[in-house]
Amino acid sequence: MYIMAMQRFCNAMHGMKAPLIMVVVQTAFAGINILYKLVANDGMSLHIVVAYRFIFATVFMVPVALIFERKNRPKLTWKVLVQAFFCGLFGGSMGQNLYLESLALTSATYASAMANLVPGMTFILAISFGLEKLRLGTMAGKAKVAGTLMGIGGAMLLTFYKGVEIVLWSTNVNLLKTTTTAGHSAASLAAHQSSDRALGSLLAVCSCLCYALWLIIQAKMSESYPAHYSSTALMSFMGSVQAVAFALCREKDWTQWKLGWNIRLLGVSYAGIIGSGVCITLITWCVRMRGPLFVSIFNPLMLVLVALAGSMVLDEKLHLGSALGAGLIVCGLYMVLWGKGKEMKRLNQLMPSTNSSELPNVVHVIEIVVPSPKISIDPSPKISIDPSKDHIDISGRPSDINVNNTRVSTGDDAQELPGNKVTSQ
Repeated sequence: MYIMAMQRFCNAMHGMKAPLIMVVVQTAFAGINILYKLVANDGMSLHIVVAYRFIFATVFMVPVALIFERKNRPKLTWKVLVQAFFCGLFGGSMGQNLYLESLALTSATYASAMANLVPGMTFILAISFGLEKLRLGTMAGKAKVAGTLMGIGGAMLLTFYKGVEIVLWSTNVNLLKTTTTAGHSAASLAAHQSSDRALGSLLAVCSCLCYALWLIIQAKMSESYPAHYSSTALMSFMGSVQAVAFALCREKDWTQWKLGWNIRLLGVSYAGIIGSGVCITLITWCVRMRGPLFVSIFNPLMLVLVALAGSMVLDEKLHLGSALGAGLIVCGLYMVLWGKGKEMKRLNQLMPSTNSSELPNVVHVIEIVVPSPKISIDPSPKISIDPSKDHIDISGRPSDINVNNTRVSTGDDAQELPGNKVTSQ
């Protein structure tokens, strides 16, 4: 009884492995959002933040991949390299640059709320590429379409309607004041945050599109190159090359690249090692095990965590429009997931019956033949051999004789063995 209970507990924990991993990933991403805001408020260039993030990720992941996957690493092909390039582009340099710009122009809570558009965009892209079917005649199809439209409507409401301020609590803690420098970058950043909300929303939508494209490409890459550490290292390397090239083109001030023992070093190292190293590896594993849609389920968790952390340590204000828009986005997200879950459940129910009706009942018979060139008989029968004839005369008790895999039922009548002639010496 105890053993059975422990086995059920172990099975339940094994089934909870992927959800627990995604909870850890979203918690880490929430910390990255807070650190991003602090680093940007300190006056560091956002393009250099992205470049340093993927440099740290590459330095961390390459030795890990060489150590843990040195014996079972698949062959690296040109197809995998192209997939890694686009993963580094959409999930790395371009996606992160767009997201950080939107984060600086709005707030950490706002940017996290807009990130919940990723499942709806993934659904639209999947339909465009023929990976999903609408099926408007079913409840599941209607739920997916309605959820997608609801998510888009929530994003529009969150963008253009502010409303009254909602006060949850007051901790009187604002890390932005302690990290703000007297330089021109911080002042200009504050001005942009108050005036470019619409531009920040547009950039957030573009970053969501990049993230959705990355999930689809990552799912394909995991099929052809199922080495999670190596694929993450490849993606980080491609993203670092792209991000460094973009930062060098945009930033002419070399002092921006200087890191000290301050919030800048903490932010880029945490984002690189934890965010683009450990978390991307875990996401890659979950995408391979459960699919890209499963990964997107946990995006609303980051919104809740960032809102709580932002109100406690950044003194961010929550408004009615943001709350209503985020609520519509979350409801639309789970409508899409509910419809997808219904379709998968129906497919799993139909799969066994379809297979059993289409496949005929076939009985496989395996015959094992042991060749023996010798004649094995009972000593009691008498055998007479006539050299002038092509047969053997056997008399005596009936028995069975095997000659070169040919079975002969003996008796009083002579049996001819075709292809096997017995001659006298």
